[in-house]
Amino acid sequence: MLKLAFSLVLLPVLGCPALAGQKAVTIDALMEAAGRRAGEGPAIWAPNGNEFVVNKSGTLAIYDAPSGKQRDVIQLSKLEGAAATPEQPATFDWTNRRVDENEIQWFADGKRLLVSATGDLFIVDVNKGSFEQLTHTSDVERDPKLSPDNQFVSFRRGPNLFTIALSSKKLTQLTTNGSETLLNGQLDWVYPEELELGTAHWWSPDSHSIAYFQFDVAHEPIFPQVYLLKQHGLLEPERYPKAGDPNAEVRLGIVSPLGGETKWMDLGEPRGNLMARVTWLPSSREVAVEKLPRIQNKLDLLVADIETGRSRILLHEEDPKWINVKDEPYFLGNGDQFIWSSERDGFRHLYLMDKAGNVQKQLTRGTWEVASWQVRPEKSRIFFTSTEASPLERQFYSIALDGGGKQQLSQGAGTHTISVSQSGSFFLDRFSNRTTPPRTTLYREDGTELRVYRQPDTRDADQYNILPTEIVDVKAADGMKLYARLIKPAGFQSGKKYPAVVMVYGGPGIQSIHNVWAGLTWDQVLAHKGFVIWQLDNRGSSGRGHAFESVIYHDMGAHELEDQKTGIQWLVAQGFVDPERIGLYGWSYGGYMTLYTVTNAPTLIRAAIAGAPVTNWHNYDSIYTERYMGLPAQDEQAYKVTSPQTKAAELKAKLLIVHNIEDDNVHFANTMQMADALQKANRQFYMLVFPQKSHGVTGPVRRQLLEETTAFFENNLR
Repeated sequence: MLKLAFSLVLLPVLGCPALAGQKAVTIDALMEAAGRRAGEGPAIWAPNGNEFVVNKSGTLAIYDAPSGKQRDVIQLSKLEGAAATPEQPATFDWTNRRVDENEIQWFADGKRLLVSATGDLFIVDVNKGSFEQLTHTSDVERDPKLSPDNQFVSFRRGPNLFTIALSSKKLTQLTTNGSETLLNGQLDWVYPEELELGTAHWWSPDSHSIAYFQFDVAHEPIFPQVYLLKQHGLLEPERYPKAGDPNAEVRLGIVSPLGGETKWMDLGEPRGNLMARVTWLPSSREVAVEKLPRIQNKLDLLVADIETGRSRILLHEEDPKWINVKDEPYFLGNGDQFIWSSERDGFRHLYLMDKAGNVQKQLTRGTWEVASWQVRPEKSRIFFTSTEASPLERQFYSIALDGGGKQQLSQGAGTHTISVSQSGSFFLDRFSNRTTPPRTTLYREDGTELRVYRQPDTRDADQYNILPTEIVDVKAADGMKLYARLIKPAGFQSGKKYPAVVMVYGGPGIQSIHNVWAGLTWDQVLAHKGFVIWQLDNRGSSGRGHAFESVIYHDMGAHELEDQKTGIQWLVAQGFVDPERIGLYGWSYGGYMTLYTVTNAPTLIRAAIAGAPVTNWHNYDSIYTERYMGLPAQDEQAYKVTSPQTKAAELKAKLLIVHNIEDDNVHFANTMQMADALQKANRQFYMLVFPQKSHGVTGPVRRQLLEETTAFFENNLR
């Protein structure tokens, strides 16, 4: 093989030698810390741009940015006490965790809040702390939205849309044909999970119309989840399209908030296509929709006339691999221009487009990515975070709508998470790096610090010996720079050989290596028990541009494994890791990578833990899998060779598989099929099963997960 070259990135390191009285990080410490991390919710800025409201551990509080004064408004328990008891569904509701419902919304006058509590809706007076109850039913009001003119509230009950006129309190049912298989304004499971679409209805700017998606899920297959904690198993069916299965047929309708017939937009054939984003044009006479084929290699931005229903293609993009859907367009002024986010030059950047869909100007450019952005038209500026300074960081900038006057507003190497006021006059910056716990600071629009809003919580760093984390870069044989992180064990001694645990995710859409505060983690528990900790972002992960990510196209596993091998070779070459005592741990795609590694490089790893793993891409959802792997009918061989099941007989490592039996995301069938393949190949393994309905193991039972996985590595790598 070609010689590998390595170098060290000179970045800050987390932690320092243990101070007097500092304790080792333990599982008890992790559980105790998890129990006190309630904190406060995100800042929701008022229309005036000077105030924001937060949910502070169950109390709504208002903070005034110019003065720094904060006052409590109301305890949510008062609203919850007034709410009706929601009717319990007969079976589990498999609503995706990525559904985005606004539980707190400001009225335009800045004096009232619309609040959702225990399924009912309330109007809270922020000055008096009093409330008016809008609904009191056992039906849960989901996804409430204030109309732009503040005359109506829209919401969903079950699979149907409703409005309440706030002046008369008149309730109007907008759709009546909703059912288990016909969802009006309600998302199916896979759309929010893989397209990150958080809602399915949208008010027009003039408040005269509501656009909504109708999901026909009748053809989506049902996965037969079963609840096993009662005497008789309870069937809890989950509609879940897997690779090659029929998706929901989605169409876009327009309805008046006063009721009446829905006008359906002609967006072409819904079968075989995905509707990813919706936004209104300023005129309120047209609505824009992003549409893709199911393999997601093309994107049409369609604009539909709400009177005729006819649509036209405003913009078209193609990619030989796939298109990552992220943002909706932002239309400026009267709609003659819009801001568009695209990876058309290989990195996600912002473009100023004309009303014909032509590029007027590329606003940002370079071998870096725009991570998030928002327009503040009052300031004629775009605020955005990006990786320009480093792929390991997120820095904050502003730029004029014509691309001029770019300015970096954030200060300090690390990760900045930003909340900009509605007026653009202030922003909150939650900043941390590997040496600094998160601190939230209030700034003026020009980056001038106004005051610290929340000081860092240093309790963990003061009480526990958080071991140093180094960020290194590793150059592969072709010269590609790969970023990794390294934690040396407590009491590290030069010349001694240590066991190592390699943490892996490796899949698209995720970046694991950041210059950000980590705090108390399971990594630290293992490091205090004498393990070296190592993690590397391989090609196929995000944050480095489309070419870096798309190497996995129709070939998941192989490229990721080669980069992981490169990282492990670098680690062993440092002289302090025993190559015969290397462990591997991953969850979800990381669980897949763990199984792929131990079956395709069987002598590399001694002990491995695969959490909630995909074991055959036939088993995973349609929108994710087909984006990267294509349709099974068109490339069955790719599905076969990427499955760890096909090489189960190659397993040599000690293996533990962990899974929730009703995992809604990566179904438990993956683990059972892998177990079957291993048993038929006469390969020994261990299994740890939990009864939860989520993709991760949470709550008090997480202690057992931590104890069992820690013991597994101690028993097999010592």
